[in-house]
Amino acid sequence: MMQKSMSTNSALDTEKTAFLNDPKIRAALYQVAAIGMVGLLGYYLFSNTVANLHRQHIATGFNFLSKEASFEVGESLIEYSAADPYVKALLVGVLNTIKVAFIGIVLTVILGTFLGIARLSKNWLVAKLAAVYIEVMQDIPILLQLFFWYSFFYDILPAPMDAIEPIAGVFMSNRGLAFAVPEWHPAYDYMAVAFIAGGIAVYFMHRWARKRQENTGQIFPVFSVSCAILIGLPFFTWLFAGAPHRMSVPVLEGFNYQGGLNISPEFGALLLGLVIYTAAFVAEIVRAGIQAISKGQTEAAMAIGLRPAQVLNLVILPQALRVIIPPLTSQMLNLTKNSSLAVAIGFPDFVSVASTTINQTGQAIEGISLIMVVYLCFSLLTSLFMNWYNKKMALVER
Repeated sequence: MMQKSMSTNSALDTEKTAFLNDPKIRAALYQVAAIGMVGLLGYYLFSNTVANLHRQHIATGFNFLSKEASFEVGESLIEYSAADPYVKALLVGVLNTIKVAFIGIVLTVILGTFLGIARLSKNWLVAKLAAVYIEVMQDIPILLQLFFWYSFFYDILPAPMDAIEPIAGVFMSNRGLAFAVPEWHPAYDYMAVAFIAGGIAVYFMHRWARKRQENTGQIFPVFSVSCAILIGLPFFTWLFAGAPHRMSVPVLEGFNYQGGLNISPEFGALLLGLVIYTAAFVAEIVRAGIQAISKGQTEAAMAIGLRPAQVLNLVILPQALRVIIPPLTSQMLNLTKNSSLAVAIGFPDFVSVASTTINQTGQAIEGISLIMVVYLCFSLLTSLFMNWYNKKMALVER
């Protein structure tokens, strides 16, 4: 009986030892322990911070967001005044950051792609000019470039009364860039709807053309037809709506131009600095992606009679994108984060507005937390989109 009990205990000890030696179970226990330690540390820091703030009678929480901001913001995509609450002021900063990041990313990808292709050009002069641009711009710090473009607008360009007019209706001065734009008309809303409808049609046409090419080998002129749709639909909508053509032309009134569209020196300097700096890195990514494709692909494409432009668009770039997209995502994130340097030249991005809010309310922890959360959201959304696109472009094994 005793021998049976001892054997039972030995079996239990063996099962317990085997349970703890299971790599999966042990890894799960370690992770639970690590999460618990991090949670306890976070709770300690949070409770200690709250206690210290309470002891020093410093207000905490986000109740200040509903209070009157009492400061103006230089540029805003929505209506805003100093009488609005802090939450609206912060929203203005978020929208300004999104504006800079979106326009900057689009222009950077276009310029970087052009420079990357030019870097590989067989024309010696074009290749060397692209190489010089890439080397010089990569070696100049982004903050220094922002200061240069800011001083270009304010110190080099003349006053509005002596503004440079390179093209009729376009004026460059130390107050920014002013140019004529169409006056608002209901037809432009219809044109926007037509453009969106055209974009949807182009998307489905592109999918159809790709399947048709895979099945039959026949190439459909997607680019030219897409341009015709995206330009033709809004154009005919404009004609049917009465062809409105009145323009809002900038006119010098007092010390600045009124009417038209005015791009401030701060926004112009920030956009130029970010685009010119980041495009140099994107160009190297594009160059590396193209060179990652074997020369045999190009030779085979030319052997079947494809023109150089078709070789680039149909053979090289589709394969190079799989190499380009991951590092390109990092550069997009860098551009978005570098836009926070706008505070150095006075552009009211989110960091600038949040800093003013912190100075007025004294609630630095909440302000810094908001900055961290907003830029984390920007980064996650950008990464989410690029990861989806990267997965879409990945090769699918059969």
